[in-house]
Amino acid sequence: MEAVAKLRNCPMSARKMRLLVDNIRGKKVQEALNICRFSNREAGEWIEKLLISAISNWEYKSEGRSAEDFDLYIKTALVDEAGMVKRIRPAPHGRAHRIRKRSNHVTLILDNKIEFEYEEEEYEEAEEYQEYEELQDDDDLTSGDGESPEEEELEVEELETEKDEN
Repeated sequence: MEAVAKLRNCPMSARKMRLLVDNIRGKKVQEALNICRFSNREAGEWIEKLLISAISNWEYKSEGRSAEDFDLYIKTALVDEAGMVKRIRPAPHGRAHRIRKRSNHVTLILDNKIEFEYEEEEYEEAEEYQEYEELQDDDDLTSGDGESPEEEELEVEELETEKDEN
């Protein structure tokens, strides 16, 4: 089961963020957290928070299962450039230089290597739901009065033959 966490408009250049993200891509979650915690880069703080958020998203999505039991790893880690804020800095001879304050978007996707073991109740619920869906599909084929399209056609033909006889 995958879980996604996104960081939008982080005020740091995408190039600086990629230096750390490239190191954690494909690693186990605990190992990636340690890399972020002990990194001297500013990106480490941002990625650590995002990784913790992704773990909690996975736990919520998996209905309260513990992330430590299912060997989570970082399946995908993307860093994209975001909008740029442009500023002006005075330069010699009355000129001006443009300062580009860059920002980025980071997307982390976590996945578990150990599959879930479903209990019998969950299997039964899934089977009941599939049966219910099949019944709903059958009902969609019938009209409002509960007859199939073939039965309706037969009735229409019978009515036409009765009219012809009269």
